[in-house]
Amino acid sequence: MIKIKGINSRMIANNIEPFEPTHPGELLREEIKYRHLSQKQLASDMGVSYTVLNDIVNCKRPVNIRFALLCEAALGIPAHILIDLQSDYDMYTVRNDKSFSERLKSIRKIAAAL
Repeated sequence: MIKIKGINSRMIANNIEPFEPTHPGELLREEIKYRHLSQKQLASDMGVSYTVLNDIVNCKRPVNIRFALLCEAALGIPAHILIDLQSDYDMYTVRNDKSFSERLKSIRKIAAAL
């Protein structure tokens, strides 16, 4: 955290917590809605189960590279966009996991002593 005398540290841009990233399922949900597609039909066209597509659209399952490439073929959304969204979402989620943060802190102390 950056501290400057006389300035509230919460008002310094580098100290502001970023917004929560978008799960790629949210983008897919909006795209499906915009195109008036049925999840069942899209899942069938992509060769995946309805449950897999529905879980992703409801942000309960991550997007992997294979699924992203299937979306690219079916919807024209570049696979790298979905993968980047998933990566940002995963990074945010893990960084905000208190127990994992404590684990990282512990490892950093050990590494600093070496």
